[in-house]
Amino acid sequence: MDNIERPMPPLNADERSVLEGWLDFHRATLALKCQGLDDDQAATASVPPSGFTLTGLVQHMAEVERNWFRRVLATEEAPPIYDPQADPRGPDDGFELAVGATLHDAVATWQAEIARAREHCAARSLTDTGRFMDQDVNLRWIYVHMIEEYARHNGHADLIRECIDGSTGV
Repeated sequence: MDNIERPMPPLNADERSVLEGWLDFHRATLALKCQGLDDDQAATASVPPSGFTLTGLVQHMAEVERNWFRRVLATEEAPPIYDPQADPRGPDDGFELAVGATLHDAVATWQAEIARAREHCAARSLTDTGRFMDQDVNLRWIYVHMIEEYARHNGHADLIRECIDGSTGV
């Protein structure tokens, strides 16, 4: 994860470009929060009493990407990546780390889910819908929700990273 570029969202563009720009900005922010850490650091729960780790946060965002863009928007059968049913000692919604979990693997999985999300969105308009809780939900709503989800978790990532090595900002 070296040389991560965080794209500036467009200041004066059409709605879709702005939404995608902010989503990409927040995706890159999470990647920057993880940059330069080894697996032990990224697996450190550094804001007690929370068990949040940066690796767990990346795993969780892979699950979130999969859920909204593959299951909800594309109505694809996509089982959970980090399935607590398969291994009761394993992750829950991606947050918990299974034995042997690495930041590198979590980032690779997350990036693959982002790539699939972009594929699913490319051919759709902002008004195209998927199904959530027995209701139609359009791509516009999903984009806004994803921006909110990343923004909230990037705040968590700020605190975790600062406790690990004092790194702030970005």
